[in-house]
Amino acid sequence: MSVDIPFITVIVPVYNGSKFLHRCLDAINASTYRSFDVIVVDDCSTDDSAEISRAKGAVVLSTEKQSGPAAARNLAAESARGEILMFVDADVVVKSNTLGLVAHRFESRPEISALFGSYDDEPAEQNFLSQYKNLQHHFVHQNSRSDASTFWSGLGAMRRGVFIAHGGFDCKKFAVPSIEDIDLGFRLRKGGHQIMLDRDIQAKHLKKWEIVSHLRTEIFCRALPWSRLILENQGMINDMNLKTTDRASAGLVALSLITLPIVFWKPAFIGLILLLLFAVAFLNREILKFFAKRRGVFFAVATFPWQLLYFFYSGLVFGVLWVKYGISRSVGISKNEPAEERR
Repeated sequence: MSVDIPFITVIVPVYNGSKFLHRCLDAINASTYRSFDVIVVDDCSTDDSAEISRAKGAVVLSTEKQSGPAAARNLAAESARGEILMFVDADVVVKSNTLGLVAHRFESRPEISALFGSYDDEPAEQNFLSQYKNLQHHFVHQNSRSDASTFWSGLGAMRRGVFIAHGGFDCKKFAVPSIEDIDLGFRLRKGGHQIMLDRDIQAKHLKKWEIVSHLRTEIFCRALPWSRLILENQGMINDMNLKTTDRASAGLVALSLITLPIVFWKPAFIGLILLLLFAVAFLNREILKFFAKRRGVFFAVATFPWQLLYFFYSGLVFGVLWVKYGISRSVGISKNEPAEERR
Protein backbone atom coordinates (compact mmCIF):
# COMPACT_ATOMS: atom_id res chain seq x y z
CA MET A 1 0.00 0.00 0.00
CA SER A 2 1.23 3.48 -0.81
CA VAL A 3 2.20 5.65 2.14
CA ASP A 4 3.43 8.70 0.19
CA ILE A 5 0.69 11.32 0.59
CA PRO A 6 -2.23 8.94 0.00
CA PHE A 7 -5.33 10.30 -1.69
CA ILE A 8 -7.59 8.18 0.52
CA THR A 9 -7.31 7.38 4.20
CA VAL A 10 -9.48 4.39 5.08
CA ILE A 11 -10.82 4.59 8.63
CA VAL A 12 -12.03 1.45 10.40
CA PRO A 13 -13.43 1.76 13.94
CA VAL A 14 -13.45 -1.51 15.85
CA TYR A 15 -14.55 -2.89 19.18
CA ASN A 16 -13.91 -6.61 19.73
CA GLY A 17 -14.07 -7.21 16.01
CA SER A 18 -11.50 -9.98 15.65
CA LYS A 19 -14.12 -12.31 14.16
CA PHE A 20 -14.42 -10.14 11.04
CA LEU A 21 -11.55 -7.64 11.10
CA HIS A 22 -9.00 -9.77 9.24
CA ARG A 23 -11.38 -10.20 6.29
CA CYS A 24 -12.17 -6.48 6.29
CA LEU A 25 -8.50 -5.45 6.22
CA ASP A 26 -7.46 -8.17 3.77
CA ALA A 27 -10.05 -6.90 1.32
CA ILE A 28 -8.89 -3.29 1.70
CA ASN A 29 -5.25 -4.31 1.20
CA ALA A 30 -6.22 -6.27 -1.93
CA SER A 31 -7.58 -3.13 -3.60
CA THR A 32 -6.43 -2.53 -7.16
CA TYR A 33 -6.25 1.18 -6.31
CA ARG A 34 -3.07 1.88 -4.33
CA SER A 35 -3.01 5.51 -3.18
CA PHE A 36 -4.39 4.88 0.29
CA ASP A 37 -3.45 4.18 3.87
CA VAL A 38 -5.46 2.61 6.68
CA ILE A 39 -6.16 3.77 10.22
CA VAL A 40 -7.85 1.37 12.61
CA VAL A 41 -9.20 2.87 15.82
CA ASP A 42 -9.37 0.31 18.61
CA ASP A 43 -12.16 1.39 20.94
CA CYS A 44 -10.84 -0.36 24.07
CA SER A 45 -11.28 -3.88 22.69
CA THR A 46 -10.66 -6.81 25.00
CA ASP A 47 -9.72 -9.11 22.12
CA ASP A 48 -6.76 -9.00 19.71
CA SER A 49 -8.27 -6.49 17.27
CA ALA A 50 -5.30 -4.12 17.66
CA GLU A 51 -2.76 -6.90 17.05
CA ILE A 52 -4.63 -8.09 13.96
CA SER A 53 -4.68 -4.53 12.60
CA ARG A 54 -0.96 -4.00 13.10
CA ALA A 55 -0.21 -7.34 11.46
CA LYS A 56 -2.23 -6.20 8.43
CA GLY A 57 -0.16 -3.02 8.11
CA ALA A 58 -2.68 -0.53 9.50
CA VAL A 59 -1.86 2.41 11.72
CA VAL A 60 -3.57 1.66 15.03
CA LEU A 61 -4.97 4.36 17.30
CA SER A 62 -6.64 3.65 20.62
CA THR A 63 -9.31 5.52 22.53
CA GLU A 64 -8.67 6.26 26.21
CA LYS A 65 -12.07 4.85 27.13
CA GLN A 66 -14.79 3.12 25.15
CA SER A 67 -16.37 6.00 23.26
CA GLY A 68 -18.29 4.54 20.31
CA PRO A 69 -17.62 4.60 16.56
CA ALA A 70 -18.41 8.31 16.12
CA ALA A 71 -15.60 9.33 18.46
CA ALA A 72 -13.31 6.66 17.00
CA ARG A 73 -13.76 7.98 13.47
CA ASN A 74 -13.20 11.56 14.65
CA LEU A 75 -9.96 10.52 16.33
CA ALA A 76 -8.69 8.94 13.12
CA ALA A 77 -9.69 11.96 11.05
CA GLU A 78 -7.46 14.19 13.21
CA SER A 79 -4.33 12.37 12.02
CA ALA A 80 -5.50 11.26 8.58
CA ARG A 81 -3.30 12.34 5.67
CA GLY A 82 -5.62 11.53 2.81
CA GLU A 83 -7.68 14.18 1.07
CA ILE A 84 -10.57 11.74 1.19
CA LEU A 85 -11.72 10.03 4.39
CA MET A 86 -13.27 6.66 3.64
CA PHE A 87 -15.22 5.01 6.45
CA VAL A 88 -15.55 1.23 6.45
CA ASP A 89 -17.12 -0.77 9.26
CA ALA A 90 -15.06 -3.65 10.66
CA ASP A 91 -17.66 -6.20 9.52
CA VAL A 92 -17.73 -4.95 5.92
CA VAL A 93 -15.69 -6.47 3.08
CA VAL A 94 -15.04 -4.12 0.16
CA LYS A 95 -14.51 -5.27 -3.42
CA SER A 96 -11.18 -4.97 -5.19
CA ASN A 97 -12.39 -1.96 -7.21
CA THR A 98 -14.20 -0.12 -4.39
CA LEU A 99 -11.42 2.31 -3.49
CA GLY A 100 -10.77 2.98 -7.18
CA LEU A 101 -14.43 3.86 -7.73
CA VAL A 102 -14.37 6.19 -4.73
CA ALA A 103 -11.22 7.94 -5.95
CA HIS A 104 -12.61 8.30 -9.47
CA ARG A 105 -15.89 9.79 -8.25
CA PHE A 106 -14.18 12.48 -6.17
CA GLU A 107 -11.66 13.29 -8.89
CA SER A 108 -14.24 13.49 -11.67
CA ARG A 109 -17.01 15.10 -9.60
CA PRO A 110 -15.51 18.08 -7.74
CA GLU A 111 -19.00 19.25 -6.80
CA ILE A 112 -19.68 16.31 -4.46
CA SER A 113 -18.58 16.53 -0.84
CA ALA A 114 -19.43 12.99 0.22
CA LEU A 115 -20.67 9.69 -1.15
CA PHE A 116 -21.75 6.30 0.08
CA GLY A 117 -22.71 2.92 -1.32
CA SER A 118 -24.60 -0.14 -0.11
CA TYR A 119 -24.32 -3.74 0.96
CA ASP A 120 -24.30 -6.19 -1.92
CA ASP A 121 -27.09 -8.71 -2.55
CA GLU A 122 -25.11 -11.71 -1.28
CA PRO A 123 -25.08 -11.44 2.55
CA ALA A 124 -22.47 -13.60 4.24
CA GLU A 125 -24.72 -14.99 6.98
CA GLN A 126 -27.37 -17.43 5.80
CA ASN A 127 -29.95 -17.22 8.60
CA PHE A 128 -33.26 -15.69 7.55
CA LEU A 129 -33.02 -12.44 9.52
CA SER A 130 -29.52 -11.61 8.26
CA GLN A 131 -30.59 -12.31 4.69
CA TYR A 132 -33.72 -10.21 5.10
CA LYS A 133 -32.08 -7.17 6.70
CA ASN A 134 -29.09 -7.04 4.38
CA LEU A 135 -31.20 -7.52 1.27
CA GLN A 136 -33.63 -4.86 2.52
CA HIS A 137 -30.68 -2.48 2.99
CA HIS A 138 -29.40 -3.28 -0.51
CA PHE A 139 -32.81 -2.69 -2.08
CA VAL A 140 -33.43 0.61 -0.30
CA HIS A 141 -30.02 2.01 -1.26
CA GLN A 142 -30.22 0.74 -4.83
CA ASN A 143 -33.64 2.32 -5.30
CA SER A 144 -33.07 5.71 -3.70
CA ARG A 145 -32.05 8.97 -5.32
CA SER A 146 -28.40 9.36 -6.23
CA ASP A 147 -28.62 12.95 -4.95
CA ALA A 148 -28.83 11.84 -1.33
CA SER A 149 -30.15 13.70 1.69
CA THR A 150 -28.18 11.67 4.20
CA PHE A 151 -24.89 9.85 4.73
CA TRP A 152 -23.90 6.29 5.64
CA SER A 153 -20.62 5.52 7.39
CA GLY A 154 -20.69 1.74 6.94
CA LEU A 155 -19.26 2.31 3.45
CA GLY A 156 -19.00 6.04 2.86
CA ALA A 157 -16.41 8.68 2.04
CA MET A 158 -16.07 12.43 2.51
CA ARG A 159 -13.65 15.19 1.67
CA ARG A 160 -11.49 15.73 4.74
CA GLY A 161 -11.89 19.51 4.62
CA VAL A 162 -15.68 19.22 4.61
CA PHE A 163 -15.60 16.71 7.46
CA ILE A 164 -13.43 18.96 9.62
CA ALA A 165 -15.39 22.11 8.77
CA HIS A 166 -18.60 20.47 10.04
CA GLY A 167 -17.06 19.10 13.21
CA GLY A 168 -17.15 15.46 12.16
CA PHE A 169 -19.56 13.06 13.83
CA ASP A 170 -21.41 14.27 16.90
CA CYS A 171 -19.81 11.90 19.41
CA LYS A 172 -21.42 13.63 22.41
CA LYS A 173 -24.92 13.12 21.11
CA PHE A 174 -24.16 9.65 19.76
CA ALA A 175 -21.86 7.87 22.20
CA VAL A 176 -23.07 4.45 21.01
CA PRO A 177 -23.58 3.22 17.42
CA SER A 178 -26.65 5.05 16.19
CA ILE A 179 -27.46 7.60 13.49
CA GLU A 180 -24.33 9.72 13.82
CA ASP A 181 -23.84 9.37 10.06
CA ILE A 182 -27.39 10.45 9.22
CA ASP A 183 -26.97 13.44 11.53
CA LEU A 184 -23.76 14.45 9.77
CA GLY A 185 -25.47 14.05 6.40
CA PHE A 186 -28.30 16.36 7.51
CA ARG A 187 -25.77 18.99 8.58
CA LEU A 188 -23.90 18.74 5.28
CA ARG A 189 -27.08 19.20 3.27
CA LYS A 190 -28.05 22.17 5.40
CA GLY A 191 -24.64 23.63 4.57
CA GLY A 192 -25.34 23.27 0.85
CA HIS A 193 -23.09 20.27 0.22
CA GLN A 194 -23.88 17.56 -2.32
CA ILE A 195 -23.91 13.93 -1.21
CA MET A 196 -23.94 11.11 -3.76
CA LEU A 197 -25.44 7.66 -3.31
CA ASP A 198 -23.35 5.57 -5.70
CA ARG A 199 -25.08 2.30 -6.59
CA ASP A 200 -21.87 0.88 -8.09
CA ILE A 201 -20.07 1.02 -4.74
CA GLN A 202 -21.04 -2.15 -2.87
CA ALA A 203 -19.55 -4.37 -0.20
CA LYS A 204 -20.42 -7.54 1.67
CA HIS A 205 -21.79 -7.38 5.22
CA LEU A 206 -20.58 -10.12 7.57
CA LYS A 207 -22.75 -9.46 10.61
CA LYS A 208 -25.20 -12.08 11.83
CA TRP A 209 -28.49 -10.56 12.94
CA GLU A 210 -30.47 -12.16 15.77
CA ILE A 211 -34.02 -11.19 16.74
CA VAL A 212 -33.32 -9.47 20.07
CA SER A 213 -30.25 -7.52 18.92
CA HIS A 214 -32.02 -6.59 15.70
CA LEU A 215 -35.11 -5.16 17.39
CA ARG A 216 -33.06 -3.36 20.04
CA THR A 217 -30.90 -1.74 17.35
CA GLU A 218 -33.80 -0.89 15.05
CA ILE A 219 -35.95 0.70 17.74
CA PHE A 220 -33.53 2.33 20.17
CA CYS A 221 -30.54 3.06 17.92
CA ARG A 222 -32.36 3.86 14.69
CA ALA A 223 -36.09 4.66 14.89
CA LEU A 224 -35.96 6.72 18.10
CA PRO A 225 -32.97 8.97 17.29
CA TRP A 226 -33.96 9.27 13.61
CA SER A 227 -37.50 10.37 14.52
CA ARG A 228 -36.04 12.82 17.04
CA LEU A 229 -33.68 14.23 14.39
CA ILE A 230 -36.55 14.72 11.94
CA LEU A 231 -38.69 16.49 14.51
CA GLU A 232 -35.84 18.67 15.74
CA ASN A 233 -35.09 19.75 12.18
CA GLN A 234 -38.79 20.01 11.33
CA GLY A 235 -38.26 18.44 7.95
CA MET A 236 -39.21 15.13 6.36
CA ILE A 237 -37.22 13.85 3.38
CA ASN A 238 -38.91 11.75 0.70
CA ASP A 239 -36.10 9.27 0.16
CA MET A 240 -34.42 6.15 1.55
CA ASN A 241 -36.60 4.69 4.36
CA LEU A 242 -38.81 7.79 4.47
CA LYS A 243 -40.50 7.65 1.08
CA THR A 244 -44.18 8.46 0.78
CA THR A 245 -44.97 4.76 0.30
CA ASP A 246 -43.19 3.92 3.57
CA ARG A 247 -45.13 6.56 5.50
CA ALA A 248 -48.39 5.39 3.89
CA SER A 249 -47.55 1.79 4.79
CA ALA A 250 -46.97 2.75 8.42
CA GLY A 251 -50.33 4.53 8.45
CA LEU A 252 -52.14 1.52 6.99
CA VAL A 253 -50.53 -0.83 9.52
CA ALA A 254 -51.60 1.48 12.33
CA LEU A 255 -55.15 1.64 10.96
CA SER A 256 -55.34 -2.16 10.72
CA LEU A 257 -54.26 -2.50 14.36
CA ILE A 258 -56.81 0.10 15.46
CA THR A 259 -59.48 -1.83 13.57
CA LEU A 260 -58.48 -5.22 14.99
CA PRO A 261 -60.38 -4.99 18.32
CA ILE A 262 -63.58 -4.15 16.44
CA VAL A 263 -63.48 -7.61 14.85
CA PHE A 264 -64.54 -9.15 18.20
CA TRP A 265 -67.83 -7.26 17.95
CA LYS A 266 -68.13 -6.96 14.19
CA PRO A 267 -66.46 -9.99 12.51
CA ALA A 268 -67.10 -8.47 9.10
CA PHE A 269 -64.34 -5.95 9.81
CA ILE A 270 -61.80 -8.70 9.19
CA GLY A 271 -62.37 -7.96 5.53
CA LEU A 272 -61.29 -4.35 6.06
CA ILE A 273 -58.11 -5.48 7.82
CA LEU A 274 -57.28 -7.86 4.97
CA LEU A 275 -57.88 -5.03 2.52
CA LEU A 276 -55.52 -2.76 4.46
CA LEU A 277 -52.83 -5.45 4.53
CA PHE A 278 -53.28 -6.03 0.82
CA ALA A 279 -52.76 -2.30 0.30
CA VAL A 280 -49.50 -2.49 2.28
CA ALA A 281 -48.38 -5.41 0.13
CA PHE A 282 -49.26 -3.45 -3.01
CA LEU A 283 -47.29 -0.41 -1.86
CA ASN A 284 -44.31 -2.66 -1.15
CA ARG A 285 -44.65 -4.83 -4.23
CA GLU A 286 -41.26 -3.86 -5.66
CA ILE A 287 -39.25 -4.96 -2.63
CA LEU A 288 -41.36 -8.13 -2.32
CA LYS A 289 -40.64 -8.88 -5.99
CA PHE A 290 -36.96 -8.24 -5.30
CA PHE A 291 -36.99 -10.70 -2.37
CA ALA A 292 -38.73 -13.29 -4.54
CA LYS A 293 -36.24 -12.84 -7.36
CA ARG A 294 -33.23 -13.17 -5.06
CA ARG A 295 -34.40 -15.87 -2.63
CA GLY A 296 -37.68 -17.26 -3.93
CA VAL A 297 -41.39 -16.74 -3.32
CA PHE A 298 -41.47 -18.43 0.09
CA PHE A 299 -38.71 -16.15 1.33
CA ALA A 300 -40.60 -13.10 0.06
CA VAL A 301 -43.78 -14.23 1.81
CA ALA A 302 -41.83 -14.79 5.03
CA THR A 303 -40.47 -11.24 4.91
CA PHE A 304 -43.92 -9.64 4.82
CA PRO A 305 -44.64 -9.98 8.58
CA TRP A 306 -41.22 -8.45 9.24
CA GLN A 307 -42.07 -5.57 6.93
CA LEU A 308 -45.32 -5.06 8.85
CA LEU A 309 -43.40 -5.12 12.13
CA TYR A 310 -40.93 -2.59 10.74
CA PHE A 311 -43.72 -0.20 9.75
CA PHE A 312 -45.42 -0.75 13.13
CA TYR A 313 -42.52 0.18 15.39
CA SER A 314 -41.25 2.93 13.08
CA GLY A 315 -44.67 4.55 12.92
CA LEU A 316 -45.33 4.07 16.63
CA VAL A 317 -42.01 5.62 17.67
CA PHE A 318 -42.47 8.59 15.35
CA GLY A 319 -46.07 9.10 16.46
CA VAL A 320 -45.21 9.05 20.16
CA LEU A 321 -42.32 11.49 19.69
CA TRP A 322 -44.45 13.73 17.47
CA VAL A 323 -47.03 14.04 20.25
CA LYS A 324 -44.32 14.53 22.86
CA TYR A 325 -42.58 17.25 20.85
CA GLY A 326 -45.89 18.94 20.14
CA ILE A 327 -46.70 19.10 23.82
CA SER A 328 -43.18 20.28 24.69
CA ARG A 329 -43.31 23.07 22.14
CA SER A 330 -46.71 24.19 23.41
CA VAL A 331 -45.50 24.23 26.98
CA GLY A 332 -42.31 26.00 25.94
CA ILE A 333 -44.25 28.74 24.15
CA SER A 334 -46.53 29.32 27.11
CA LYS A 335 -43.56 29.46 29.47
CA ASN A 336 -41.85 32.06 27.34
CA GLU A 337 -44.88 34.31 27.16
CA PRO A 338 -44.83 37.54 29.22
CA ALA A 339 -46.35 37.14 32.66
CA GLU A 340 -49.24 39.52 31.95
CA GLU A 341 -50.24 37.53 28.88
CA ARG A 342 -50.25 34.27 30.83
CA ARG A 343 -52.60 35.62 33.51
